[in-house]
Amino acid sequence: MAKKNKKPAAGESPNLEPQSAAESSTAPSTSTTNKKKSTTPTIPSAPQSSSSSSALVICRNKHWRYISSFHGPWLQLPFEVLETLANANYYMPLPRPVDPAVFYDLVKIRKLVDVSTDLAVRAANGVASKAMSNSMAGGTAHHMQALGLGFGNNGGAKLSPERRFRMREQATQKLSRAYHLDEIASSVATMQSTSTLENVAGLVLQRAPNDPDANYVHFFHEKIPSRQLAECTDFRALDLIISQRPSDCEPLRTRAIVKMFKDDFEGAAQDLTTALNVCRLQQPLHKPVAEEAMQLERKTWRRRDNPPLDERDQPSSIEAQLLFQRAGCYLTLACDHVTFALPESPIERNGTAQNGTSSPSNETVNGDSVPQEAEGETEEDKGPSKKNLEMRKTVRLYAKRALRDYMEFLKHFHYSPNLPVEVSSDFSHQVNQATHRNKRYYSQPRHTSQDPGSPTGSSPAHTVYQLAALFSATPPADLPPYPSTSLVSSGSAAAEQPQTATEVVTYHPLLTDALHSLLLCHTLVQTSAKELQRHAYMVARLARLADGYPVFQASRSPARADWIEVLRRAENWIELASSWEALCAPAPLPAAITAAANGGSAVPTTASGSDAPSATGSPAPAPAETEEQRKERMRQQAIIEALEDERVNDEPSFKAAILARQRRAEADHANSTATNGGGGVPSPNAGPKRWAVDDGREYPILTERAEAVARWIREAPTGSGTGTGKRKKKSRNPKKPAEPEGSAPVDTATASASAAA
Repeated sequence: MAKKNKKPAAGESPNLEPQSAAESSTAPSTSTTNKKKSTTPTIPSAPQSSSSSSALVICRNKHWRYISSFHGPWLQLPFEVLETLANANYYMPLPRPVDPAVFYDLVKIRKLVDVSTDLAVRAANGVASKAMSNSMAGGTAHHMQALGLGFGNNGGAKLSPERRFRMREQATQKLSRAYHLDEIASSVATMQSTSTLENVAGLVLQRAPNDPDANYVHFFHEKIPSRQLAECTDFRALDLIISQRPSDCEPLRTRAIVKMFKDDFEGAAQDLTTALNVCRLQQPLHKPVAEEAMQLERKTWRRRDNPPLDERDQPSSIEAQLLFQRAGCYLTLACDHVTFALPESPIERNGTAQNGTSSPSNETVNGDSVPQEAEGETEEDKGPSKKNLEMRKTVRLYAKRALRDYMEFLKHFHYSPNLPVEVSSDFSHQVNQATHRNKRYYSQPRHTSQDPGSPTGSSPAHTVYQLAALFSATPPADLPPYPSTSLVSSGSAAAEQPQTATEVVTYHPLLTDALHSLLLCHTLVQTSAKELQRHAYMVARLARLADGYPVFQASRSPARADWIEVLRRAENWIELASSWEALCAPAPLPAAITAAANGGSAVPTTASGSDAPSATGSPAPAPAETEEQRKERMRQQAIIEALEDERVNDEPSFKAAILARQRRAEADHANSTATNGGGGVPSPNAGPKRWAVDDGREYPILTERAEAVARWIREAPTGSGTGTGKRKKKSRNPKKPAEPEGSAPVDTATASASAAA
């Protein structure tokens, strides 16, 4: 079942970066010099519409979703520093600050993109010696050489065409390897590099049209009109690669993502299932051995440095990628079936009649002609049709599948309710020393609270849980209470009592989106309100701890935005104690970690300079803001956020987005003013913040996914029967049903005790 003109709530599209005028005026990067190669299956002829001739032309990979989640300092850090931080992160006790599989992927992608950029630039400019060019991607030397202003051919003799082809072929192979590791992170890395990389695969295809690496890279780098990926993309290149390399799961992942853009979510789920089977079949067997050796070394802590981990022993992130993408497919399919699972609303029936698609005596419901009943008969009297009941089962089925995949995704990450502060501060010390190119921490004693008898090398009071265990039917009992006043209070109040332990969760760029998608799945599965409230508080607990320090910056989560809208539309049906923004407010950092991150200084690191507190821990006084200044600031912020919204594609939608954001900002301001009048909610800028944590500004425009989930809450019955959509509160002592003949009598006291339990 494909939707028309529906752009997804299942993921976030990047903020498209406009290219230069020279690039926007060029056609897709195919050479016209060799016309014999122009009809190869590797360069599909994209259909051109009359409006696409004047559209912005950009690379295909700039349309990929979740690109903003992978932005961060890892793109600018020196490669040696990035590699050092990845090793330091890997050797930390569980839960590690950042998922080591993603961290090592970033290191490998940076190296591959840097080397391929060097090769491509040298081939373009005829530089034979590697010493004549800068090996860092995006370096000044590369920019000058790409413009023809660099060193020229100082290597002496001119490079032969064969030598240039071999260099470009090597560059393409390395880029293909990077895209195999993680196509989202590789897309971000190539965007930050030179434009020479965009054409290197096309030049290789002129001589080797069936080269799988060149075809794979060219698929990402081919120029297409902006926001027209579905219309200007076919599967011929990917089908050729999959037939050539059936043991690779990464091309299947890429084809599934393209199918999502084309609204073929069932086909995407099939491709991802096949890719998961291939991935699990080829998982190496030596990884657990390497992990056990690392744990043994950590228990005794015989070495004080972080020896580089061999690449074959580094963890892989491909399985987590496939699980996350397939879960998004199933969740979107569940939301797509909500419209067909519920009876048509009176507004929809009136709109259908006005459009002339139904006659006065008959109306069309989901493609079936149904005779219209008497005017006095209500929708509740009719009850749902047989097709409605079948679609309700389909909604729950897809939601359960999505829930299963998200839970499997969360098993890759860990949480600790009581990690010693000295362990966290040790990592901050290492980051601070590494970024300042200082090796002194290698000779300093590491945290000596390691317990040699602990299998995970943690301190005696240090417990670790998989994130999936936190959402089980019986969650751990030793978690700190949440929500509580002490957790949401300002940093100055928390600083009164020094902390000896802190909550820590392993960071992943897609973790926040997966957690909020989990809540949407539970809503569609119709988990009880009390159980869903517990899961919501757990998601808020983890979201406020998620911190991409020191390699990722904050990003906006489409699933979080949809969950906020669902709570608004459903009028907080699970009775949360506070607004979602307040529950997810970033947790204050302990003073020891803050000082370690700043090189021993007492001034904490904040997400933005304007929010920097003073050395005493209290926020710096800000000048009073007038009402006119406040409205102008909200208007400017609304304009900026509307420009970043992928759903804005013309002037009417742009104006509507600005108006919606202004109204939402005014409503939030009025709500916060009324609450602050009682002195209940602290300022979000009070106290030290976690590094690069978003304050919760989301997309206020209602997405189709949020609308479907909110309607499901209001109208779908809790059971599989044909009752009304209104939820009825269950009485604590329900009436005893009539006993069938021949059944044993039920003890009233026992039944009451069971109900109370």
